[in-house]
Amino acid sequence: MNLNTIIFDQGGVLIDWNPEYVFREIFDDEQEMRYFFDHICTHDWNIQQDAGRPLAEATEWLVQERPDYEPHIRAYYGRWREMLGGAIEETVAILDELRQQDTHRLLALTNWAHETFPVALEQYDFLHWFEGIVVSGEEKLIKPDPRIYQTLIERYAVQPQHALFIDDNANNVAGAQDVGLHAVRFESPAQLRNFFQAHKILQ
Repeated sequence: MNLNTIIFDQGGVLIDWNPEYVFREIFDDEQEMRYFFDHICTHDWNIQQDAGRPLAEATEWLVQERPDYEPHIRAYYGRWREMLGGAIEETVAILDELRQQDTHRLLALTNWAHETFPVALEQYDFLHWFEGIVVSGEEKLIKPDPRIYQTLIERYAVQPQHALFIDDNANNVAGAQDVGLHAVRFESPAQLRNFFQAHKILQ
């Protein structure tokens, strides 16, 4: 690969985000917590906020649907900051090495609600190392919709054949490949470092 651009996902790659950090305090029973995530505040419900639906609208709709879980539903975004477990420091170290090396453009593409992303920008200095970040909630598009990759490509004049996308979600990796980007699925910081060294991305 002859690369000049590296594109990072955020959650699960550089930032540890997990709602269980909050709901393990709320639920005493593991099965009850699993039921809540499988049937109440589901992935499909949350991803609609990543696609631009306002948090208040999403919360009120779900409270109307499941009033028996109202306090739990309100805690989802009411305690959202507590779901941030911190930076994935080993990946941030890799990002910093790339930044210091200054041989590749650094961009980011994330599925993230536009109302909560400013919290991350405030909390994590390394987010300001990127030349640009495309946030799904701002675009009202989510990975793996090809249009969100095209938005990044066009906005930052990326040459797909010379760009590498990194994401922990296999569907998002496949979506990047479908628009002509090189892509690798993130499994761990050590795996990513080995990949970069094998392809001489890190010197």
